[in-house]
Amino acid sequence: MTDGIPGGGKPETSDSLKTFGEVVKTFRKRARITQEDFAPLVRYSVPTVASIEQGRRFPPADFVDRAEEALDAFGVIRAAAKHVSRQPGIASWFRHWARLELDALNLYTYENRLVPGLLQTEAYARELFREQRPPLGDDQIEAQLAARLERKRLLTERPNTAYSFIVEQHVLERPTGGVEVMREQIDHILELDAHRNIEIQIMPKARGHHAGLDGPMQLLETPDNRWFAYCEGQESGQFIADSKVVSILQTRYARMRSQALTLEDSRSLLRQMRGAV
Repeated sequence: MTDGIPGGGKPETSDSLKTFGEVVKTFRKRARITQEDFAPLVRYSVPTVASIEQGRRFPPADFVDRAEEALDAFGVIRAAAKHVSRQPGIASWFRHWARLELDALNLYTYENRLVPGLLQTEAYARELFREQRPPLGDDQIEAQLAARLERKRLLTERPNTAYSFIVEQHVLERPTGGVEVMREQIDHILELDAHRNIEIQIMPKARGHHAGLDGPMQLLETPDNRWFAYCEGQESGQFIADSKVVSILQTRYARMRSQALTLEDSRSLLRQMRGAV
């Protein structure tokens, strides 16, 4: 399953995340600071602060440092952060990438199998989990769905991050979940495409050959301007830090951006596809 969602097995516990969240909330209340007043101090949105305190989101390193200083927590928040090691519904091989996504300056995604996780609607994602093999239990589906929906918040909570998506045309023509699910999915992509920091391009079927035929990829730039890459396959993922390999993938992605439809033509095709499904 794409985006680091494990295909089977018991969902990972979130006890360490919940514990960390309780620690932060306790020190915040001790300081008599509301979430609304605390959010600017740690430079994150109120929804993000709430998610961390509720144990639903992995705390970024800068959040930990700023919370420690803002709340004068005697080193307790930093100590608690060292024991946060699990995210519910997120595969172990994807955790490091998921943490880097929280602070990324640029995030590029090419996908030729299905709609990228960050663009998926709840109905589309639920259909993927329902049809997973080996089958998942209801609790597993809900845990993994919650993790995916939580990760999607990046698109709305980080307006200064530049997101680029290149998706193969056939992915959006496959009736995953049925006509209504796909119509809603395409509508959702069109809505996201209206955001200034989100660019979505379609790789047309008419393109006989392009630079991404070796498979899906993701590229990411960190706040200190380092670039990393991530490639995922069946029940595994590869985090790439080697600058030479990352450079090769950057070159391929740049080439794909010129080979895919323009932003305007992609938007037009999406509208046509929306009416056809």
